[in-house]
Amino acid sequence: MSIESVKLHFKEFNREQDVMEFDSSSATVQEAADTIGVIPARIAKTLSFRGQEEKAILVVAAGDAKIDNKKFRHTFGFKARMLSPEEVLEQTGHEIGGVCPFGLDNDLDVYLDSSMKRFDTVFPACGSTNSAIELTIEELFTYSSAKEWVDVCKGWTGEKAKNTGLKDEKTKT
Repeated sequence: MSIESVKLHFKEFNREQDVMEFDSSSATVQEAADTIGVIPARIAKTLSFRGQEEKAILVVAAGDAKIDNKKFRHTFGFKARMLSPEEVLEQTGHEIGGVCPFGLDNDLDVYLDSSMKRFDTVFPACGSTNSAIELTIEELFTYSSAKEWVDVCKGWTGEKAKNTGLKDEKTKT
């Protein structure tokens, strides 16, 4: 069971007890946000792409971010092509709706998108369609064994302020 591999992963950090399991679904960003009681942007979604050769890569991004194909190609040197649900399960060991960068079946490269850096904590899934864990950005980087921070997304709240130098509405005085 996928959530069991994630709990085993977190046991290495003495955090397995922090994995939350819900009675309701957390399979989509909106469902997870509703279930946890946070804004959708704080849900850390894990996206699975075809990488070099047969190995997938994972990009973890804020719930309100979308992949920017131009940025993705510039960063990774190839086109962003999502995996099919069957390929996701085969590569990660997790089904769609519970995909996360923890307890993976294969040693995959994990990248964290800068869209999450505006939050102190985020909520990634934990291998099932009804689970999550609250992690600081630093913990997410460590526990996911991320290779690096990347900027491959667009459309997230605060991006315009970041790109233009303007302050986000929340930080205006």
